[in-house]
Amino acid sequence: MSAAGRSRFAGLLWVLPWLIGLCVFFLAPMGLGAYYSMTDYTMLEPPLWVGLDNYASLASDPVFHRAVLNTIVYAAFVIPLSVVLALAIAGLLDVDSRLSRLVRVLVFTPTVVPLVASAMIWLWLFNGDHGLINAVLHMLGLSGPNWLGERGFAMAALVVMALWSIGQPVVIYLAALQDVPRELYEAGQLDGMGPVRRFVHVAMPSIAPAVFFNVIIQTITAWQVFAAPYIMTEGGPDRSTYFYSHYLYDNAFLFQRMGYASAMAWVQLMLIAACILAIYAVTRKLWSTGT
Repeated sequence: MSAAGRSRFAGLLWVLPWLIGLCVFFLAPMGLGAYYSMTDYTMLEPPLWVGLDNYASLASDPVFHRAVLNTIVYAAFVIPLSVVLALAIAGLLDVDSRLSRLVRVLVFTPTVVPLVASAMIWLWLFNGDHGLINAVLHMLGLSGPNWLGERGFAMAALVVMALWSIGQPVVIYLAALQDVPRELYEAGQLDGMGPVRRFVHVAMPSIAPAVFFNVIIQTITAWQVFAAPYIMTEGGPDRSTYFYSHYLYDNAFLFQRMGYASAMAWVQLMLIAACILAIYAVTRKLWSTGT
């Protein structure tokens, strides 16, 4: 074997464990999921081939439509609000001071709290009878709503809970802001720009890749939201917080319709991919026009 051949063989040996893991834990499950999505499979009996019937059933399933709509509404609030709020916090923390370092720790702390624990905390905070939020409102002479028992308030409560844990995007934005040359800010100041205009016209173009990355991650997270609403509202009231992943979970493990759930998983993948492509197209157009 030549030296080049030995080098290629050695390289293959180094990546072989990763390739095996990719096939066993990623490609094989995806292939099985695609197969099961075209079967009637209850996990207790052999799968029965039904072709595209599961996908056709999704098109006429009102609960599926409701779950998709709820997820879109949730994402439409969480993604823009989290981007704006995280950028604002990162911009305010882009200074070197003891107070700034302390606030960074406080902002990032909710991110390291387990999601189930966070959901339980917010479940009691939003409790209509004994929750801290309604207790504070009562002290102010206001009557607090049943946050998790009324349609509009339940969705709002989940959005607030999602915004509480934006420490990770704040850290990413802050790291990107600290890479922006200070000379650019000074040039903007000499041109008469105020702090807000300097942030929009100087900082934002420089940190656009970080914004794009976080929007993609938050889009994927929003489409896959499950644990918090499952614990806090169980999909209620009146299925107003019944999200896509919750319905997928119920079909797979509650209704024992694994084939139908597999079809939902593939549709979810396609919906997420479509959103990412749309975001990429819009971002690319904005970059090309220089806005």
